[in-house]
Amino acid sequence: MENTKRTNKPKFNPDRGETGGYAALYYCVLRSKVYANLSSHAVKLLNDLLCQYRGTNNGDLSAPFSTMQRDRGWKSKGTLARAIKELIESGLIEVSRQGGRHKCSLFAVTFYAVDECGGKLEIKSTSKPKSLWRNNEHLPDIQKLQKEKQIRDDAKLLKLILDRAKIAA
Repeated sequence: MENTKRTNKPKFNPDRGETGGYAALYYCVLRSKVYANLSSHAVKLLNDLLCQYRGTNNGDLSAPFSTMQRDRGWKSKGTLARAIKELIESGLIEVSRQGGRHKCSLFAVTFYAVDECGGKLEIKSTSKPKSLWRNNEHLPDIQKLQKEKQIRDDAKLLKLILDRAKIAA
């Protein structure tokens, strides 16, 4: 008789995903106006930075042109610089160490907590994401929404009154 010991460990299903690491890009980010308004170069750069993320190195993500050209296919220093600037201004990334002579700038994505990274960062590690991108996510004007709701409610009430008046007549 065959040993049929059962385990609760799920079997790998190659149809469900690739092996290796991954980096989550949360729905709240993907569905945001901030993300929707990014240029294609900024989206590519965000993905290229996320390719470096290993789960414990947020803040130690870099984008020197020489590496980005060789490994990720970037063609222009100016385009890369504009994409970096756009991601910083949108709040999706922040500078975690300013580059200088013989040191490249390092970045952290703001929808993950910043990791310690061996003390090489100029910003403090965090236990929660900073979510700086939310500062650029414009919320609707509450007073405008309340006025629009009041107008809809008034229109429904008026229609109800007119319908009852027709029935009574």
